[in-house]
Amino acid sequence: MKDVELKEVDQEKQLMTGQTQINGCVKVTVPENAGVKYTGLSKDELIKIASTAGWVRTRWVLLVLFWFGWIGMLAGAIVIIVQAPRCKPIPEMNWWNEGPLYQISDVNEFSENGLKGVEEKLDYINQMKVKGLVLGPIHTVQADQSSTLELTSINPEFGSESQLISLLDRAHRKGISIVLDLTPNYEGVSAWFNNAASVAERLKVSADILKVKFDFRALGCLNVFLLMTFRALMGSVTGLSADDASHLLNQSSVDLLLTGLPDPAEPGIRQAQVIQILYADHLQTSLGWSLSGRTLGSLASRTPAAPIRLYQMLLFTLPGTPVFSAGDEVGLKAGKLEAMWDLESQADDDNATAKEERTAVCDFFKALSDLKGKERSLLHGEYISLHSSPTSLAFLRLWDQSERFLVALNWGNDSVTMTLTYSDLPAEARVRASTDTENLAVDSKVSVEKLELGPKQAVLLSYAFPG
Repeated sequence: MKDVELKEVDQEKQLMTGQTQINGCVKVTVPENAGVKYTGLSKDELIKIASTAGWVRTRWVLLVLFWFGWIGMLAGAIVIIVQAPRCKPIPEMNWWNEGPLYQISDVNEFSENGLKGVEEKLDYINQMKVKGLVLGPIHTVQADQSSTLELTSINPEFGSESQLISLLDRAHRKGISIVLDLTPNYEGVSAWFNNAASVAERLKVSADILKVKFDFRALGCLNVFLLMTFRALMGSVTGLSADDASHLLNQSSVDLLLTGLPDPAEPGIRQAQVIQILYADHLQTSLGWSLSGRTLGSLASRTPAAPIRLYQMLLFTLPGTPVFSAGDEVGLKAGKLEAMWDLESQADDDNATAKEERTAVCDFFKALSDLKGKERSLLHGEYISLHSSPTSLAFLRLWDQSERFLVALNWGNDSVTMTLTYSDLPAEARVRASTDTENLAVDSKVSVEKLELGPKQAVLLSYAFPG
C-alpha cells in the first residue's frame, strides 16, 4: 500500500481575475496489486480429476487412435513398396558397350609423328567421349609373305615399343582402352595369305600366351582386333548378309563383331530388317555398328547422298557399340587425315566455311556421344521398330522406367510424315538432337503421332516414362 497526495490544480476552478484556487489536500491509500492472483490446481487436485471415468476413457481412446494410425501408415507404406514397379537389374556391360570406338587405321596419316602423334592427340580424342582406340595394324609383315609375320613386333615406320607403352599408359589414365588390329596380311592381297588355317595356328599361339580363349576355325574371313591389357577379342567382316554375319557371330568366340551393316545403299525397309535380325539373335553387347574403316573408306564417302550427321545419329542410337574411323567425327570425305589439323592452323577466308561446317559436325558428334554414354535407354535399352520405308526409318529405344528415345531418319529427297504408334507414345516429345535446327530446334516440343521430317534430315526425341 502507498499514500498518494493530491495537490493538482483544477484548471476549471481558475478565477476570472487570474487568481488560482487550490482544491485542498487529499490523501488516498491505493493497494499496490489490485489484481486477482491465479494459482491453478494442486497436484492432488489434478490426480483426483484425472482419475475420473471421463478422462480415463478419453486417454484410452487417444491411445487406441494413435496405434491404429501408426499401424495404418506402416501397412500403407508396405503396400506401396510391394505394388511399386520393380526396377530392372542393370545388365552386365563391358567397357566397349559404354561409348564409341575410334579407329585409326594408319597412324602416320592421323599424325606425322606416328604412335607418338596419336598420344599427343589423346586430349582431342577424349573430348569425344571415346571408350576405345583401335590402332593399326602396326605389326611387322611384308606383303603376301606369311613367313615375315611378327605380331609381337612393331613396324618401325609407325613407332617403337616404348612409344606404344607410353600411349597405353596415358590412354588408360584417361579411361581409354587400346585395341590392336591384328589383320595378318594388311599390306597384301589376301588378309590371311590365302591360308587361314596356317595363320590361325600362329595367332592361336599368341592367344595362348595372352590367355585369350576363342575358336579360330570360324575366323578365316575376319579381321582380328586384340584388346590390350583386358584380353578381349573383336572381329570385323564386310560383304556378309545379316544371316551370315549372325551365323559367324554364333560360331566364333569374338566378344564384339563389326559387321559393316546396315548398308547405307539399301532401302530403309531392308536396313530395318538387318538391324532386327542381328538384334533378335544376339546380345547387343556383342554387336558393333560400323559403316567405315580401312577397307570400307570414310563414312562421308560411303554416304554422299545424305548428311554425315544423319548416319552419326543412326550409329549412336542402334543397340550395340558405334564404331567410327578417324575423320568421321568431322565429316572428312577423302584425303589425308592431317587435313583435320590443317583447318585448325589456317585462318584464311577460303577455309572459314569448311572450318565452320567441320566444327558443327564435330559438336553434333560430341552431343550424341555424351547422350550415348549417360542414357540407359541408349546404352542397353530395348530396340523397337516403329516405321520403315524405302527412304526413311524410325525406332524406339527404351529401358524400364528411364527416359525413352525415339529416332527418326529420312535420307530421301522428299519430306515424309511418319505415323507412329506404340503403347506409351505421348502426343508430344522433346527434341534432343536434330539435323534440321530451323524446324526442329533442340529442346522444342514436336508432335509424335504424325512426325514430319524434311528431306535428308534426322531427329532424336525423348519423353519421360509414362508410369
